[in-house]
Amino acid sequence: MRLKPLGNTDCLVSPIGLGMAALGRPGYINLGHGEDLAGHADVKSMEANAHAVLDLAWKKGIRYVDAARSYGKAELFLSNWLKSRNRSDAEPTVGSKWGYRYTADWKVNAAHHEIKEHTHDHLVSQWEESRELLGTHLDLYQIHSATLESGVLSNEKLLAHLFKLKHTHGILIGLSLTGPDQAKTLVKARDTRFDGLPLFDAVQATCNLLERSAETALSEASDAGMGVIIKEALANGRLTERNTDPAFSYQAAVLSTQAKRLACGVDALALAYLLSKPWVDVVLSGAACTQHLLSNLQALDVAWDPEADEALAGLVESPEAYWGFRKTLAWN
Repeated sequence: MRLKPLGNTDCLVSPIGLGMAALGRPGYINLGHGEDLAGHADVKSMEANAHAVLDLAWKKGIRYVDAARSYGKAELFLSNWLKSRNRSDAEPTVGSKWGYRYTADWKVNAAHHEIKEHTHDHLVSQWEESRELLGTHLDLYQIHSATLESGVLSNEKLLAHLFKLKHTHGILIGLSLTGPDQAKTLVKARDTRFDGLPLFDAVQATCNLLERSAETALSEASDAGMGVIIKEALANGRLTERNTDPAFSYQAAVLSTQAKRLACGVDALALAYLLSKPWVDVVLSGAACTQHLLSNLQALDVAWDPEADEALAGLVESPEAYWGFRKTLAWN
């Protein structure tokens, strides 16, 4: 898999990366997540599975791995894998995120799985936790799910601390986005500067065949030198064969027709759409097992074409509808 710089940085990444949201905790909102675990949701089994997926990812050339403090034990699993496989600081490129606290205590039916707190004190404490686990492997440190409403991009003390971390530890600083106003949040982030220099080196955003509202802003961010990482490319499983919702039957048929024409699975089709965009640096696979990752990787061989573009253009949902539906997805 050909490596390229993340934006205008020296950090090398692969076109497909591995996101660990579904690998580090027993509960998640992806369709069929509980089936993926197949009753093996204890810590030991989940770490073994995470390591198997990481091993396959490495073998297949994936060189960007993305974790977060709120992904259960994802950082710990990744840390143990890096040490046990003697990975150098140079490879793979590792990103993590702060801003949410994991609160489910390894339960699937928890009242709250994660709690958001975009405060300076929380940044300080979670940085120390991530740094202790990942050490000098940590290349990219991101605000988790930044929004205008959270006030994180207006907190001068917090932003100054991120700028200090950037230059003291030689890391990249990024942010992930969420909600219907991703584009507006990104515009504000791009304008954030210290000593005349941009604070943010990269952005991670939700973008897929159903939710395309941030595409123009992401393209402009790429032109400005920011690295662009795409998350939720499969819309938490909605863009896979697992989506049997009768209300999605028309969209499923369109997806299936194009997938068959291009000789790939629906998941690979959805990933290939994003890989075709010149402003995208990394598309994250959220694979929960090796079979999913192998299927996702088929996207690299899909010959995306104008016919697919035209046929799938009608799948787009309004940001309000997309994010409203996402809120209804059950932790499983």
